[in-house]
Amino acid sequence: MADTIQFDLVSPERKLASVSATEVQIPGSEGDLTAMAGHAATILTIRPGVLTVKGANGEEQFVVIGGFAEVAADSVSVLAEMALPRGEMSQEVVSELVAQATKTHDEAHPDEHHATEKFLADLVHLADDMGFHSNLG
Repeated sequence: MADTIQFDLVSPERKLASVSATEVQIPGSEGDLTAMAGHAATILTIRPGVLTVKGANGEEQFVVIGGFAEVAADSVSVLAEMALPRGEMSQEVVSELVAQATKTHDEAHPDEHHATEKFLADLVHLADDMGFHSNLG
């Protein structure tokens, strides 16, 4: 089997994963990143998206909303602001997230509008990709 890395995913609510993985695909705010054994050390911020972990037990997917990922040659640790297994994503969760992001954008200082608008756009894109309605537009 190919070289593996230790993958850990936690959110404030729970530990979602601690597995040996061959690759981890991370939705980074500056672009997606695939981490594998031997990857250069880096830290990245996470945008709303689907994080995919591949390993001996197949593929697992998690919806992540914000947070940070620390990548090292032998491990990937993700500290997500919010995360859940893809199968737990629902229209109710999407609607709540979009409503919160819309409120944050509407109340943001003008200097923060670009960042809050990008976050909201990423959420809407995620919802659309997963087949949910964003209730915008």
